[in-house]
Amino acid sequence: MKKVLFVCTANSARSQMAEVLLRYFAGESFEVFSAGTQPSSIDPRTIGAIEGFGLKADNLVSKSIESLGDQHFDFVISLCDKAHQECKSWPDSGVVMTWDFSDPKASNDPKAFARTLQELSERIRLFVLVNSKAVKSDIKVLEPLDFYKALADETRLLSLLLIEQEGELCVCELMVALDMPQPKISRHLSQLRKTGLLLDRRQGQWVFYQLHPLLNDWMRGVLQTTLEQAPQLLEQPLSRLEAMKSRPKK
Repeated sequence: MKKVLFVCTANSARSQMAEVLLRYFAGESFEVFSAGTQPSSIDPRTIGAIEGFGLKADNLVSKSIESLGDQHFDFVISLCDKAHQECKSWPDSGVVMTWDFSDPKASNDPKAFARTLQELSERIRLFVLVNSKAVKSDIKVLEPLDFYKALADETRLLSLLLIEQEGELCVCELMVALDMPQPKISRHLSQLRKTGLLLDRRQGQWVFYQLHPLLNDWMRGVLQTTLEQAPQLLEQPLSRLEAMKSRPKK
């Protein structure tokens, strides 16, 4: 197995996400580590983003580079400039790489951690495809034609736009927003999940839906552009949603 080390300054966000993602995608082909040049405690928003996307964040610990000793790594991947400067001459290493990802902790965007995780997933999936033939067979690659077919139905389009706008919604919220019965909403959500556009999670009696973390950047960009250029599509649905009483708590 090839050994991969992800490095950033604090080992509290980006490198932890990268470690979890690579283990998920190809843990059978890579032995994965992460560490920091100045480690600090893991940001709770990191854990929230990982678990919110349906991935496991068990046993994650912030570690120092010194704790790794003199191990050989086939890949040393830094996720910030400071870490790259300190680790670009990693002893007894194979390939040293730098990936430039903004620190979500420095952003005021409430979705910064989720977006960083999604962006990292795209890069890591490409890394796996280039460096290993053993890609998880259950990872569904969404084809452009399937994406546009999903958008061709009004209920599915509005559901996707509402979920992109709100971050996460359950069936009952979409029923109110779109003024449609539960069987119809559930049928369309099931189709979107099977296509690979949505990911669901259960919390108590509720099932919440969000855009799949592995959705291609350009596909998410299409939805965001639609929201920006055609806000009238969601005027009535958002008005109904805001008036909804006893909304489920996430």
